[in-house]
Amino acid sequence: MNWDDLRYFLAVARQKTLSAAGKKLGVDGTTVGRRIMRLEESLGSSLFEIAANGHLLTSRGEELMRHAEDAERAIISANEILTGEQSRFSGTVRLSLSEGFATWVLGPKLREFSELHPDISLEIVTTNGFLSPSKREADIAIMLARPSRGPLIAQKLSDYGLGLYAAKSFVSAMGKPEKPEDLHKFPLIGYIPDFIYADELRYLSEIDPALVPQTCSTSINMQRSMCAEGLGLAILPYFMARNDPSIIHILPEEIVIRRSFWIVVHRDLRSVGRIKAVIDWLKQVPVMPVKQGQNIDVGQT
Repeated sequence: MNWDDLRYFLAVARQKTLSAAGKKLGVDGTTVGRRIMRLEESLGSSLFEIAANGHLLTSRGEELMRHAEDAERAIISANEILTGEQSRFSGTVRLSLSEGFATWVLGPKLREFSELHPDISLEIVTTNGFLSPSKREADIAIMLARPSRGPLIAQKLSDYGLGLYAAKSFVSAMGKPEKPEDLHKFPLIGYIPDFIYADELRYLSEIDPALVPQTCSTSINMQRSMCAEGLGLAILPYFMARNDPSIIHILPEEIVIRRSFWIVVHRDLRSVGRIKAVIDWLKQVPVMPVKQGQNIDVGQT
């Protein structure tokens, strides 16, 4: 068994498909498949089961995963010592982010990052749910809650606030609630309950467990668009809504929701130069309103 075979194994275990693993490794999926077959033949064991959602580890595969990650950690550590990677700002960094944060906070600052670190390539993933740094699916994740277990380092990036919004056209036609109890009389916009991947996204339930959205989307950007088009009332982050003249902040004193973003990284990567560079930059990215009209610097706790 050699490290290169383990590298292909780890890519499939984390990416779930041969094509995605191949893209990560810079080869085609057929090549990945051949390498996995060769590894399985050398071990005399099946490492993956093919299911509807991709390649899943067998019990022998899970056992190999533990050893392969140990080998990976040792190689990363040796590479840092021998090549000076700890101080070298180059390479690829995969970020797992919420869609709203990526679009409204990070997106406008990416050119600035590129100019600051031209040799670091960012891969920004905004799928529903966060990729796992502990499983090496992502190098850095900006999560909505601090992880409670795993080989991870977490630090608060920022608190931020959310409020209730409606389009000006909606208020002109339908009026607006005068108190939180009135929300039952109005159409609401929110997440699809079956696809809520974090309890921190259950905004309406925090106001009243009986509130149910009539128009739903897994996308916070789509919810904002629905709100702006007058389809109903929506809970939106202040950083998404504060500069939009087409929507109005409703019940700003009565409905105030507070959340936090956390930077999460595998503990073995915390000293890698390119990872440190991205984290340091994230801490400097402005601006997170905690209250409507109030800003705090990212990184303040």
